[in-house]
Amino acid sequence: MKAVRAVEGGVEVVDVDEPPGLGDEVIEMGATSVCASDLMYIEFGLRKILGHELAGVRSDGTAVVVEALYGCGACEQCRRGTYNLCPTHAERALGVSIDGGMVEHYRAPAERLIPLPAGLDVRDAPIVEPASVSWHALRLGDTGPDTRVAVVGAGALGLLAVAGARRMGATDVALEARHPHQRAAGERLGATVGADGAYDVVIEAAGSPEGMARAIDLVGPRGKVIVLGVHVGTMELNWMPLFNREASVVPSLGYCAHDGSREMEDAAAMLAADPDIARTVITHRFPIADAAEAFRTAADRSSGAIRVVIEP
Repeated sequence: MKAVRAVEGGVEVVDVDEPPGLGDEVIEMGATSVCASDLMYIEFGLRKILGHELAGVRSDGTAVVVEALYGCGACEQCRRGTYNLCPTHAERALGVSIDGGMVEHYRAPAERLIPLPAGLDVRDAPIVEPASVSWHALRLGDTGPDTRVAVVGAGALGLLAVAGARRMGATDVALEARHPHQRAAGERLGATVGADGAYDVVIEAAGSPEGMARAIDLVGPRGKVIVLGVHVGTMELNWMPLFNREASVVPSLGYCAHDGSREMEDAAAMLAADPDIARTVITHRFPIADAAEAFRTAADRSSGAIRVVIEP
């Protein structure tokens, strides 16, 4: 079967004899999307099969999305549902420490397969995973109907944060975007392009020092900057605005369960209720044979790409 492996400078399509992954169930993959993290793994020199935004079909025909944060299942964090904080989850990180699911068939733990709600096509379902990441960040910010929200960065995570904030009832949602196609997508999802004023919740989704600085500029008194973007190493913060406003900076890692449900279920329900979100965020589709071109497209933000999907 065909799989997409990270190689120097990009990816190549390789043949594998057995479904990669961990767990007791093999699913037929329906679609996988290319995350900025996949591009980072290539740059860092990792050489696993890529893919952690996964959707497929079980042997009984049930369409599912894979909850890619496995955890150990036994520690205190896993038992309480915060498996994103499991100290061992990095040992099972898809595309990093184990092979990911950018393949025709994949092996995953049965307890990490979440059935898709009616109205969500398996071809669109890979973006449930990044939508869950954005949902978690918004929940850390206590987003609700009376919350002013600003999102800095308009890749898929930023745009899905816009959609998530609207789903949570926020009516005042602003977006800071670099490219024209991102601004158009943000407006389509209900954001005002260009932030103005002080915000209760600022989602930093750019993953850059400039994005972090702008997020701090925008946060209001006792507001929260939720850091969704990936920052590696030491980060410099402009402390005085935070100090003068008693504002908080909160890191956001992945997704988890809360109040008896999983954030991935919440995100899937949002996408099922509004199919236009997937139509807005998924901009390109490629067959697995054209994975190299898919990754080139995903890496070029000026190409108009937001989320690129690879299908077997």
